[in-house]
Amino acid sequence: MSRSEQNQHRDRARTGADPGATTNWHSRPIEEIYDGLETSAEGLDLAEARERLEYEGANKIEAEEGISPLQIFVEQFKPALIWVLIVAAAVMAAVGHVIDAGVIAGVVLFITAFGFLQDYRAEQSIQALKEMSTTYALVRRSGEKTEIDATNVVPGDVIFVESGDIVPADARIVDESNLSVDEAALTGESVGVSKAVGRVDEDTSLAERENMLYKDTVVERGSGMAVVVETGPESEIGQIATALEEAEERDTPFQAEMDRLGKFIALGVIGIVSIIAITELVIGDTPPLQVFLTAVGIAVSAVPEGLPAVVTLSLALGARRMADQNALVRRLPIVEALGSVDVICTDKTGTLTEEEMTVQRIVANRETYTVTGTGYDTDGEFLQDDEPVDTDRVAKVLHCGMLCNNVDIGIRERDGPTTDESADQERTYLGDPTEIALFVAAQKAGFDHRDLTGRYPRIGEVEFTSARKRMTTVHETPDSGTVAYMKGAPETVLNHCNRELVDGETVSLTDERHTEIETQNEGFAADALRVMGFAYRPDVPDSQAQEPDEDVEQEMVFLGLQGMIDPPRPEVTDALAGCLDAGINVVMITGDNAITARAVGEEVGLRSATVITGPELEEMGDETLREVVDDVDIFARTSPEHKTRILQTLQQKGHTVAMTGDGVNDAPAVKNADVGVAMGVRGTDVTEQASDIVLLDDNFATIRDAVRGGRRIFDNVRKFVNYLLSGNGGEVTMIFTGTLAGLGLVITPIQVLWINVVTDGIPALTMGVDPAADDVMDREPRPPDEGVITDRIITSIVGIALFMTVCLLPLFTLNFYGELVPGYDVTAALVGWSPDYEVGRGLAQTVVFTGFVVFEIVRIQAIRYRYGLGLFSNNWLVLAVAVAVTLQLLVLYTPTGQLLFDVEPLELVHWAQIAIAAAVFALLMAVFVKVQDRYFDRY
Repeated sequence: MSRSEQNQHRDRARTGADPGATTNWHSRPIEEIYDGLETSAEGLDLAEARERLEYEGANKIEAEEGISPLQIFVEQFKPALIWVLIVAAAVMAAVGHVIDAGVIAGVVLFITAFGFLQDYRAEQSIQALKEMSTTYALVRRSGEKTEIDATNVVPGDVIFVESGDIVPADARIVDESNLSVDEAALTGESVGVSKAVGRVDEDTSLAERENMLYKDTVVERGSGMAVVVETGPESEIGQIATALEEAEERDTPFQAEMDRLGKFIALGVIGIVSIIAITELVIGDTPPLQVFLTAVGIAVSAVPEGLPAVVTLSLALGARRMADQNALVRRLPIVEALGSVDVICTDKTGTLTEEEMTVQRIVANRETYTVTGTGYDTDGEFLQDDEPVDTDRVAKVLHCGMLCNNVDIGIRERDGPTTDESADQERTYLGDPTEIALFVAAQKAGFDHRDLTGRYPRIGEVEFTSARKRMTTVHETPDSGTVAYMKGAPETVLNHCNRELVDGETVSLTDERHTEIETQNEGFAADALRVMGFAYRPDVPDSQAQEPDEDVEQEMVFLGLQGMIDPPRPEVTDALAGCLDAGINVVMITGDNAITARAVGEEVGLRSATVITGPELEEMGDETLREVVDDVDIFARTSPEHKTRILQTLQQKGHTVAMTGDGVNDAPAVKNADVGVAMGVRGTDVTEQASDIVLLDDNFATIRDAVRGGRRIFDNVRKFVNYLLSGNGGEVTMIFTGTLAGLGLVITPIQVLWINVVTDGIPALTMGVDPAADDVMDREPRPPDEGVITDRIITSIVGIALFMTVCLLPLFTLNFYGELVPGYDVTAALVGWSPDYEVGRGLAQTVVFTGFVVFEIVRIQAIRYRYGLGLFSNNWLVLAVAVAVTLQLLVLYTPTGQLLFDVEPLELVHWAQIAIAAAVFALLMAVFVKVQDRYFDRY
């Protein structure tokens, strides 16, 4: 059968085109499924898997298709500011000022092209970065178990799952051992579903299909083997994702404010131009063309042409920095929203903790020992009273923990499937996190798994079940004997023991000793440790060893206890303290029990130990919850519905909330949060799509860093908005005042465009990468109703505009009237030196034009000074200022620049005039800032 014929056969089998074939995978015989998918219990070979991956597509739930290039281009023309310039260019061309019209059109083209490139690159980066979060699946390929990227799983693959695994695709179970799966992410059922091999009726509901596994559900216990039947968007979870994508995206406050700002400026331009036009035409005798040119000059000067480009670039660079710190920003404007977050609701497992169970205490030989090291690192010591002890003291209990254990050491493919078996691969632990912790603890004592299992081969097993709460394995011994090892819940293990091993001797397990061990177990549990008990039975009779059952578990010898915990990540304590110092409350919302949640909360530094459990939450009315929610740091035993209710209550109280989530049922809370945060490692595709930010490492410290990054970006946006608008305000005030004073245009529209786009725009771009202020995480969160433009910034815009006019208008007047008053040399009167040149309007405009450029440089540092930033704290800004000055000199002293911008070369005396005016301007600014400090907040 050809490849195309095979694909058609599989399609018919999956869609029902073959007689009797349906997509009801749960009700069909397993042989029919194997045949329809052209696979077997041996799985696929590498070549077949590659071809199916190409044909079927990646096993992932496709996000909404990114915005098309055409849509991105059209978006660039939505701001009202752009249309002000387009109209100005069109009218200038209509009256014959082709060069002016061409320059304005060029500016429009630059702004739209720059915005397009930034948005397009950001969209492409987001699409590419979505691939960075990876989960793995254990499959059989070419006869060997191999761990691959879960997105490369295809229909027909045979997968293996164990406790703690995320199911990579919809699959039909062909073998299982005490398998139970948490399907809450899919069905909302909080109780795990026990799975079994076999067929169920065709009309069986999704939640009752015990012979099926579904993508992105989690294995609670046991193990199983299954054949994949659906992947990606065809999976059950993929169909939910499709429905969720229909939710509308919401604008951030920043987006809304930028839109309001554009409309405000556009209306302001129309108002000012109308006032001047009416004044000139009705009161004065200015020719209509001159009135029009003045109006265009004001319109151009009022528009901050560089603002859209600077905002877009700043957000894009901020998003890129966050991606480098493992926070993938899916919507650029959300970067700014992070600055006002005052509550972070976070998961515990994997976010605050390592998600790697670690043995921390051992009871053996009637003594208690401490184990150092965290996670799956095999470096560690065994201590008693902080002093190292010989590993022989704990060898027996560790020996039992490694042998009565189903952990494997397998292969993880880092870069997907390949025909080269030696390609980029690494060894990793495969199994239940609890068993991995026992396995690693034994490795710390020097036990080698292969050596130990070689000397004690397993010949039988009595499996763990939730009812039995224990597991027992039977092994041959090096001396041809037989031994049984048991691990399980301490009380269960103790109930099957009548003896205890103490210093190599077997002694009777008395009632008093039984009580002491139970007390130790309770003490460990009170410290949030998960405790396992261990026992063994030497000399198991051959009759029981061949087919072991519960009879082999009698008259066991108690070996000891091992207490383990998922320890907090080492960086979390400082990260959480940083959030609290920044006025951000951190709330842990976990499905774990209250004792464990409280212990972890105390260790990482949550402000109080107040805990509310899910059942308690359900008994609370909405008003009661509103009263207490601000004082609760920990919610335990919660469901996704509880998470949504907590979020809505906090938002109703005026908080700006960042909410983390991983399961599909978390998607509504993540979607409705002010900043939705998805877990990129263990999270579902659906939740990632509902989120604003994806944590590529599931680490709480990354949330803290993202908030810091958001505050830094907001500061920078506020700085360059202040910088650009105050400069534009100065230009408007100059032109308006000069016109009312009868001076005509004190600066031309082309010169204004040059200032706004080049000598203002280039430094403003680099202000977007200014470093964070030292106190950026010491401030209270910005109130959600506080926009970029505050009262202080409004006074800055007005004050700077007036100061620029006061300092620059006299320079224009002195130079301009020097031509009109015979015998009066303005320059000589000003500096005592009479150069041989003619003064006039062109020169006066050139002096004002260059004065604006110099004043911009002074204003940059005046604005940055409030944030504690020195002149050389941003090398890019220093370079930008140097470039802007160089370009201005080229305009002044090259023929092309002089012709295009209608300027005259300045002499040294004119630079002296500008320097004096700049010094006065700097002095006025310094005094003005001191006055502002008395009446306004620093920022």
